[in-house]
Amino acid sequence: MELFNEKTVSEAIKYRRSIRVFKKDNLDTTKVKECIRLASLAPTSSNMQLWEFYHVCSPEKLAQITEASFYQNAAKTANQMVVVVSRKDLWKKRVAANIRFLKETFGNKPESAYTKREKFALHYYQKMVPALYFDFIGILGYLKYIYFHIIGFFKPTYKESRRSDMRIVAQKSAALAAQNFMISMAAIGYDTCPMEGFDSKRIKKILNINSAAEINMIIACGIREENGVYGEQFRIPLDEIYFKL
Repeated sequence: MELFNEKTVSEAIKYRRSIRVFKKDNLDTTKVKECIRLASLAPTSSNMQLWEFYHVCSPEKLAQITEASFYQNAAKTANQMVVVVSRKDLWKKRVAANIRFLKETFGNKPESAYTKREKFALHYYQKMVPALYFDFIGILGYLKYIYFHIIGFFKPTYKESRRSDMRIVAQKSAALAAQNFMISMAAIGYDTCPMEGFDSKRIKKILNINSAAEINMIIACGIREENGVYGEQFRIPLDEIYFKL
């Protein structure tokens, strides 16, 4: 389903603000779902897509999440919410899905007929990605960390190999998807507010989310009230954060 984008990408980025108070107007659930689909097109490390999106429309669930979000105004007035979840624990399933996709793309032929590039792509998911994600109570991750740092004395080496590092990788990808969602919403005149203040354990229970999952952020959705934007937008001047080399 294609949505009519009322704004260009630049316009949507400038329009997007964190809205704290929403009108009582109902959002079109189908349009919000389409924005979630667009969120899933965000860039993601190794195409692992270690994310899930919980589209909350039930008044009962919204009330429960509002309580678990400390009754923030954005939560109290939201018409819908989208909970972005990081699922590093699903890495084996995502690896298998990528391998299936690659083999389907390469066509029905024996592996001996694969090109060098095709073999490398399969090797990446069969060997390299599992080597990064597999761990045993954190011990293997530290051994890999030490090994890669030693190799790093002699040549450029990827060093972020601990369990905590891979957790950050999954969270970064989920955050990219969340930004895709918010910009997509802004493009059609819908408003959002990303929220990080919440009781994650209670949120998981409310939404029946796997205990190994992590809440990346909760995004309140609605149509902005005039007083929904708390003041002018402040940003550090570009010349303080931009470095041309």
